[in-house]
Amino acid sequence: MTQSTNSMQGKVCLVTGATSGLGKATATQLAALGATVVIGCRDRAKGEAVKKEIASQTGNTSLDLFLADLSSQKSIRQGAADFLSRNPKLHVLVNQAGLYMSERQVTEDGLERMFAVNHLAYFSLTHHVLPALKAAGSARVVNGSGGAEAAGNIHFDDLQGEKKWSAFRALAQSKLGNFLFTYELARRLEGTGVTTNVMHPGGVKTELGKGAGGPFGVMLRLMRPFMDTPEVGARTLVYLASAPELEGVTGGYYVKNKPAKSSARSRDKELAARLWKVSAELAGVQA
Repeated sequence: MTQSTNSMQGKVCLVTGATSGLGKATATQLAALGATVVIGCRDRAKGEAVKKEIASQTGNTSLDLFLADLSSQKSIRQGAADFLSRNPKLHVLVNQAGLYMSERQVTEDGLERMFAVNHLAYFSLTHHVLPALKAAGSARVVNGSGGAEAAGNIHFDDLQGEKKWSAFRALAQSKLGNFLFTYELARRLEGTGVTTNVMHPGGVKTELGKGAGGPFGVMLRLMRPFMDTPEVGARTLVYLASAPELEGVTGGYYVKNKPAKSSARSRDKELAARLWKVSAELAGVQA
């Protein structure tokens, strides 16, 4: 799996979670290809530091910040409005910011934090910047996810884990949500010029899951010496964002630049439509 050399000159790319790990590596590689990169971050000072680092590393100074706390619907709305005021067109949205919580936490919106950040933020942010994606004429939404989707289920009677909660159960639900969202979005955006695909970077050494307990934590620690660097893991995100051969290709799943097949549950259209409806209600949007 080689690093992309496709020019992204003149393209505006928004990358969430871009101050560390996969997001930072993705933002750096897109900047190296000539894109105008908007660095998604929660903390301005950290974002500014990464902006300087990427500019120094790539020689590309066409960089900006997208400030938002992705666990907060109010913050996402504010961040998106600010972004749209400066960027009438968006060519690539990379949703990949994610987290793993070893203990259940609730956001200001009353949502379980992994569900809020790993799934609902994808849904909400994409909805709010959709006008800029459509205005670009040809645009891509790239959703980062993971193999935990295969073990996931959408617990509609307990979405926020109030009745029953385990860290891996919540993670797997949120990752399955990424796939259901991607495939449903592809169906709804057919004919608009906006495509969407989901990817799994393989095993990557990031902060996600650091300090995890239980069997999942043990597995992560055993696998860590054999995992790829974020720079290698980011190549699939950059491939989906930039490859000319993927122009018009939508509703796909990719692992290390190759098409793959996700679980049968992830391809359940009724399940996807039901999750879409619930997500729209929770995000407070008409979608």
